[in-house]
Amino acid sequence: MATVTTRPLLLETVPAGLLEVSAERLYTVLPGPTLIHLTGRRERPLFLSVLLHGNETTGLETLQRLLRKYADRPLPRALSIFIGNVGAARHGLRQLDGQPDFNRLWPGTLHGPCPETALMAWVWEEMARRRVFASIDLHNTTGTNPHYGCVTRLDAKFLGLAAMFARLVIYFTHPKGTQAAAFASLCPAVTLECGKPKQRGGAEHAFEFLEECLHLTELPDAKDFPDLDLYHTVAQITLPEDCRFGFGTPGLDLSLKPDLDHLNFTELPAGTELGTLGDGYRGLPLRVWDEAGRDCAADYFAVEAGRLVLKKGVMPSMFTRNVRIIRQDCLGYLMERIAANPRPLA
Repeated sequence: MATVTTRPLLLETVPAGLLEVSAERLYTVLPGPTLIHLTGRRERPLFLSVLLHGNETTGLETLQRLLRKYADRPLPRALSIFIGNVGAARHGLRQLDGQPDFNRLWPGTLHGPCPETALMAWVWEEMARRRVFASIDLHNTTGTNPHYGCVTRLDAKFLGLAAMFARLVIYFTHPKGTQAAAFASLCPAVTLECGKPKQRGGAEHAFEFLEECLHLTELPDAKDFPDLDLYHTVAQITLPEDCRFGFGTPGLDLSLKPDLDHLNFTELPAGTELGTLGDGYRGLPLRVWDEAGRDCAADYFAVEAGRLVLKKGVMPSMFTRNVRIIRQDCLGYLMERIAANPRPLA
């Protein structure tokens, strides 16, 4: 497993080869997590993080497109770039075996002290010192999802920034230790979900958003986006380690619907079947964690005649068929629609 130091490589110029290299070959240009400070006409920097998950490559592609455009001209605003899990990117993985999730380790994390938590704390402190203007964390999804923004505060500036990317915005407070949650104490901060890696339009959309952000003199307000479509993530679904599961595969403890990820961002009524249980399996084959860390699976799911069904209507997000990611992180999330009622930025 790649060794991570308690500080990133710190650069003030774009290293040779960064604009052309693939995520899988990035290790030939950068030895590990790297923070790059670039000057611009406006001093307070925009912060951009990419590759916190090594298999989510749209962020790197977007960054390369942006830096190519400004290779021979000044940036409209200073830009600080954090490039995260170079080691996992080499192998096309979210994270390496035995490695913590780089987007669960920022200040506010529940993870115990380790080199990675010290690394993220150092980056946070560095950007606090530089009076960061706004924070953008670029990600991909593994299941079928639209493009959307995520915020950790129901704040007019946070929502306005997210709505610049997509009118679909998700408010979340769990899991803990995310980059967006940590930077929310410094500036408006958003996570952008850009569809699947390599999916047509993802890097283009994110590039256009970053271009617009770099030219802002002040951040927009939620009231500028009356068509905002706002949801609250209320629960995370995980599977017990001893649960043998698959998709459309009989004979396992849990056989989930083969097209499960196509249910993302769909209003599902009570009684919707998500899978079937194997003979002899007793109880619910999943865990559902609310924002307080309570297992509330029985509030949302039931087993009826060997079928796993919803007890009440919900909207899922991030459902994935990637078994490795389900084991490392989760099966997906459950959301409820809320009214956009933002507070002004303090």
